[in-house]
Amino acid sequence: MSVTIGVFVGSLRRDSFCKKVANTFQSLIPEGYEMKFIDISKLQMYNQDYDDDGNTPMEWETFRKEVKELDGFLFVTPEYNRSIPPVLKNALDIASRPYGQNVWSGKPGAVFSVSPGNIGGFGANHHLRQVLSFLNVYTMQQPEVYLSNITNSLDEQGNISNESTIKFLQDIANAFAAWIAKFM
Repeated sequence: MSVTIGVFVGSLRRDSFCKKVANTFQSLIPEGYEMKFIDISKLQMYNQDYDDDGNTPMEWETFRKEVKELDGFLFVTPEYNRSIPPVLKNALDIASRPYGQNVWSGKPGAVFSVSPGNIGGFGANHHLRQVLSFLNVYTMQQPEVYLSNITNSLDEQGNISNESTIKFLQDIANAFAAWIAKFM
């Protein structure tokens, strides 16, 4: 059995710490789990009028179909002003609409927050969990993932090389695989 996990990175920055974490995590996930990175950068801002008027953008339709086909989700987010980035919230809104057609619903997920600061994106992590709860995503509660001071885990090339960070992510990968398996 192959399980496909959608990876949603909330940072669009070229050298995003979140992307580095997601890429490292992908290499640690157990066999039988495929991590599929989902591009949210091209989604125009959600406006219900497009759906109501029958002018739904093709990018939204494609995105909704892609999300619907996934078995679970990994959200890796930075913190913007103690919350989640607009690009991530927009993606969540698009795939939860039109009303009654929420394609996130009933699937397992996990939240990672990443920050160069000391508190590891705590605010973003909890705001995202609140939204996911409403969208009926079964978010892994433990272990929690707040990656603080992420720059201390990077080598000169910008790759995650800190052994304790890699060990932590390996433990999370194993826990996440076990969490996902409960829903298959």
